Amino acid sequence: MKKILLLFILVPKFYFAQNYTISGYVSEKKSGESLIGATIFDVKSKKGTTANEYGFFSITLPKDSVWLKVSFVGYRTDEKKIMLNENKTFNIELMDSELLGEVIILAKDSEGIQERSSMSTINLSMAKVKALPVLLGEVDVVKVLQLLPGVQSGSEGGSGMYVRGGGPDQNLILLDGVPIYNASHLFGFFSVFNADAINSVKLIKGGFPAQYGGRLSSVIDIRMKEGNMKEFHGEGSIGILSSKLMLEGPLIKDKTSFAISGRRTYIDVLAYPFIKAAGDGEIAGYFFQDLNAKINHKFSNKSKLYLSSYFGKDKFYSKYKGESVYENEKYSYEDKSRLEWGNRIAALRWNYQLTPKLFSNLTATYSRYKFLIASESESKSQNLITGENNFDEYSLEYKSGIRDFSIKSDLDYAVHPDHYVKFGGNYTYHTFTPGINQVAESSNNYASSTETGSDIVNGDEFYVYMQDNFKLNNRIKLNGGLHFSGFKVNGKLYTSLQPRFSGRLLLSEKASLKASYSSMAQYLHLLSNAGIGLPTDLWLPPTENIAPQYSEQVALGYARTISNQFEFSLEGYYKTMKNLLEYKDGASFILSDANWEILVEVGKGWSYGAEILLEKKKGKTTGWIGYTLSWTERQFDNLNFGEVFPYKYDRRHDISVAVTHKFSEKVDVGVVWVYGTGNAVSLAKEKYQTLGNQPGNYYGYGSNSIDNIESRNNYRLPSYHRLDIGVNFHKKKKRYERTWSFGVYNIYSRQNPFYIYFSNDLGKTQLTQVSIFPIIPSVSYKFKF
Repeated sequence: MKKILLLFILVPKFYFAQNYTISGYVSEKKSGESLIGATIFDVKSKKGTTANEYGFFSITLPKDSVWLKVSFVGYRTDEKKIMLNENKTFNIELMDSELLGEVIILAKDSEGIQERSSMSTINLSMAKVKALPVLLGEVDVVKVLQLLPGVQSGSEGGSGMYVRGGGPDQNLILLDGVPIYNASHLFGFFSVFNADAINSVKLIKGGFPAQYGGRLSSVIDIRMKEGNMKEFHGEGSIGILSSKLMLEGPLIKDKTSFAISGRRTYIDVLAYPFIKAAGDGEIAGYFFQDLNAKINHKFSNKSKLYLSSYFGKDKFYSKYKGESVYENEKYSYEDKSRLEWGNRIAALRWNYQLTPKLFSNLTATYSRYKFLIASESESKSQNLITGENNFDEYSLEYKSGIRDFSIKSDLDYAVHPDHYVKFGGNYTYHTFTPGINQVAESSNNYASSTETGSDIVNGDEFYVYMQDNFKLNNRIKLNGGLHFSGFKVNGKLYTSLQPRFSGRLLLSEKASLKASYSSMAQYLHLLSNAGIGLPTDLWLPPTENIAPQYSEQVALGYARTISNQFEFSLEGYYKTMKNLLEYKDGASFILSDANWEILVEVGKGWSYGAEILLEKKKGKTTGWIGYTLSWTERQFDNLNFGEVFPYKYDRRHDISVAVTHKFSEKVDVGVVWVYGTGNAVSLAKEKYQTLGNQPGNYYGYGSNSIDNIESRNNYRLPSYHRLDIGVNFHKKKKRYERTWSFGVYNIYSRQNPFYIYFSNDLGKTQLTQVSIFPIIPSVSYKFKF
């Protein structure tokens, strides 16, 4: 037994005795910005690794001469030939390559899609995001994500995301690691993400790594720019809808940097003179604004500190004021209303390299989402003879929201090029405001105030995880992990152990088969009123009667790299979901004094389908073609007579083409074409009219109509398709670079359905379609200095 124990101790020491570790950071030479996901590859040993979310890498190799190639799409590959006879540290800076499309690839210098154990994961290039045509000239990351297979927008022009049959609440949207609970501006037509402030975007649709949890359908991991460590720079744009400005630079060169970006619409400013000129006493307006800010401080090559924040707000307001005189009585009145929603987040993050192989990240975060509807009315009267005054006041306020305080620790342990381990944990303290109605009335001799709705609820959520990305042999690579989480609310504790697995089997040097399995738990529920527009989102915790949501997803795929420029993937998936919530027929939480639990039904869902993606990442012409074939269904015991029905955003076919071409350094063009099966909606087959409340009064006063809907979502809207084109003209001036961007949204003016309704024209009932976005030209002016 002692000999076996001695052998167990000595063999690993012997195995690693002649191995040394190369570690460091990969960044952009001009700015010092981290290059997330850069590839580090040793040509001699054929071993490699990638830089993590902060540009850190670690690779352990045998004592020998080493030929490292460090690469990142859009940058020139850097090579280092060294003799590895001790642990070494390198901070590698890559130069961007504007002529990369003309470079001939002579040898493999990066990990292809077929080699990665992960699947259902896509990294977006911000350069490509900015080159594609956009609605009203407003560059939007979420709009580009909607062009990817497995992702749907929901409605015309909307910024919602429905991933592999899941709802918008089932997307874990992270900005610098902090959850964003409502990612929409302008009533859902734009997202809260300012492209100028973003460094990288990653979408995960399945095969979830164990480090992520808390949602069922997707992870959108967005990282903000850290700020230029070398020089002061700025960029901005002036468009039809909004203007924005981003500034970045060193506070202490090569040590401390900042990046700050702001954006605001000016619809209200432009409209104000016209509203004022109308002279009817009414003023109304709408705007959204957001601010991103980040400070990055480098204590040493091993220690960095980041402070990042985001503040966003949408506000619609109206005010009506007037007065009149009648029979010696002077009347004055004033009505005000407003609608507001917005997010605030902050993160304080400390990176520390504990050893050449072990990287630590400790983060404290704050996140808050708030929604408010308010109206006030005031009327006054004065007797012009007696001077007697009277007044009446009425106010209504509805508010909801969620607030989080969180702390988490993540560690990356690069054991060996064939073993990359991640582990850590998180604790979050939630405060839920699940819809509160406040009504106040007052007059000369009377005053009252009432408050209805659910009480504020606090909850504790936690998780721990461990995962290992390991290579069994030259053909098989696996990523396995466990995610254990829990949620405690009102004395009730829910827990969940979620195994995660993904792997690939190389069929050849350029092709592989992939498989994944993910078990997910989501402790938060979202209730949204039916329809579109107002973000009346109620974020709610589980209760004794309402359990958390759970899902399981399996996927199989084929991945292939074609001629070092094209990547092809084919994936099929099957997902089950349970404990989904829906409002009961006709129910709404606004202005209701009932507890939300009795207004909802609990059910289950299924989603399955196949996705194809052909992507060209290098060259003057880049882009992708995506196709999705999918089915999404729901079932609730007390809805639709207990029968299975298609989900509202069940879409059988979905096609997207997104291509950019660079004619020269001065001109590039972007083209987008999309097609999708129409959304499912509920339409009545018959309509019944009740009798009025007067004897013999048929269809008179007091009568109502009742719709006879045989089944939920029994009708398909017409198919959706459109073509967008955008052209960018760049010119370098002495001190700055400017870009004129011209675009046309829906160039052939397809009348896509926004919603439909029954209308009556000359006694004939017919189905009427409403479309809101015909052909829309746009222009914007952008500058960089």
